[in-house]
Amino acid sequence: MHGGIVREGVVRESAVPGGASRRQPAREPAARTYARALPVVPVRARGLTIEGADGRRYLDCVSGAGTLALGHNHPVVLEAIRAVLDSGAPLHVMDLTTPVEDAFVTELLRTLPPGLAAHARVRFCGPTGTDPVATAVSLVRAATGRSRVIAVSDAPEPLPGDGGAERDRPAALLLEPVRSEAGVLPVADALVRRLRSRTAGQGVPLVVDETETGVGRTGAYWAFEHSGVTPDVLILDKAVGGSLPLAAVVHRDDLGDPGGGAGAFRGNQLALAAGAATLAHVREQRLAEHAAALGDRMLTRLRALAAEFACVGDVRGRGLMAGVELVSPDGTAAGLAAAVRRECLHRGLIVDVTGACANVVRLLPPLIVTEEQMAAVLDRLFDAVRAVDRHRVGGPAALRGERAPR
Repeated sequence: MHGGIVREGVVRESAVPGGASRRQPAREPAARTYARALPVVPVRARGLTIEGADGRRYLDCVSGAGTLALGHNHPVVLEAIRAVLDSGAPLHVMDLTTPVEDAFVTELLRTLPPGLAAHARVRFCGPTGTDPVATAVSLVRAATGRSRVIAVSDAPEPLPGDGGAERDRPAALLLEPVRSEAGVLPVADALVRRLRSRTAGQGVPLVVDETETGVGRTGAYWAFEHSGVTPDVLILDKAVGGSLPLAAVVHRDDLGDPGGGAGAFRGNQLALAAGAATLAHVREQRLAEHAAALGDRMLTRLRALAAEFACVGDVRGRGLMAGVELVSPDGTAAGLAAAVRRECLHRGLIVDVTGACANVVRLLPPLIVTEEQMAAVLDRLFDAVRAVDRHRVGGPAALRGERAPR
């Protein structure tokens, strides 16, 4: 149990260190250890490209863990931020409607299906990952008078409460359309439809967490649209802020009055402006459709990795969201994934490693990535996997972080 949420099915959690090592030099802040894991000091960035302090350029396929839908420093985002700065408007206003907030809400509702937009309310939250989830949980608990929230991790069927008393039913079912942090695990559309039907029949709100998948990432503006369902509550974070911290919960109006949100930093005007500009640009430029088409080609080529290299066990994803799972009979899959990330970095490509066993190489290119850039990304990734695979049996140099001889 975490934060009052019951997680049914298989759940794996990894511990997070609680503080700096005692052996760490007193003058060296713990935060600096990040650069050791990814030894790049970015000084400039635009679109897909990051330039390091050493002058090297890298293709960034992490996109701030999906936060940068339009890549780094997109002109429409910078223009929106400058407009607020130049206007003299307050930069932070809590629980007061402003023209900037109104513009954001108007654009957000424009992207939602009519069945939800016509009866939607928006609650702004603090920008941390826990604030919108906590807000959504509080909302459904107050609306239903029940306390248990079930997070779908491995298809909980039958849904708890089937055929039972109303008091035995959960307050909500919480669904992540693609479990990105768990290793890029898409939930089947048929399952989403089945769960939607059953929750509706039981009076159980369906909460969809679009933190990782929203704003065109999966090839639809919102990932729940793939299945054709309409949720009761949406959790929005990351890309919705247009590269700045912003989170919100959208819900049916009959679930309660928005009132005040959670978190002191829920009214940042720069984030609202950047978010509105991003939402509009993705809609106007049809970037979700671009993500769908280019993402299909990306996944098709990535699946060739599994056919060519024994260390690649699976390739999965949706749109511009892909995971390459590394496997090893001797239990060194996490080492293989870390080695692939290092070899990618040597070749000017930044990728992420995720999954319960830290053995999935994740690609999250921004929605503005071109076919030429994607070809370069995949060429570098293939070359990195080839280098690691070449040394994984006879020579462990790649697994130790040493560069293979060229």
